[in-house]
Amino acid sequence: MGWMVVRVRGTIHARHDIVDTLHHLHLTRANHATVVPEAASVSGMLAAVQGYVTWGEADPETVTLLLKERGETVGGERLTETTIGEVLRAKDLPEVTRKVASEGMPRVPGLKPLFRLKAPKGGWRSTKRAYSLGGALGYRGRAINDLVRRMV
Repeated sequence: MGWMVVRVRGTIHARHDIVDTLHHLHLTRANHATVVPEAASVSGMLAAVQGYVTWGEADPETVTLLLKERGETVGGERLTETTIGEVLRAKDLPEVTRKVASEGMPRVPGLKPLFRLKAPKGGWRSTKRAYSLGGALGYRGRAINDLVRRMV
């Protein structure tokens, strides 16, 4: 299973190592999202930036919605079902989204590894507190899919 990561806060007054980690995760601005593999190295990166992002397990349906609605090529063009298949070299969109949801966004030339989202409908909860304490930051499990659907 892969993790969907959404950046919640900006980096004003943030330490340099946090800014670098967010850059390595391809989260350059608030309300950007990406899908990353569930690996030990990524887990350490998320622990380091947990005060700036929220994450959880990605569902294939949510990844399909993101690819269709917010997927982009490097040239800035929207992805269609045919271009998704061409770029990711697959014939079946559900197969592609299951692979992306389990292994993270592939680093393919011509495909942006991030999704530019809107602010969530209904707004953010507190952007200074953890999800478990009624805020918006940190690990939120499968609830990340509801948040991303509100942001598309």
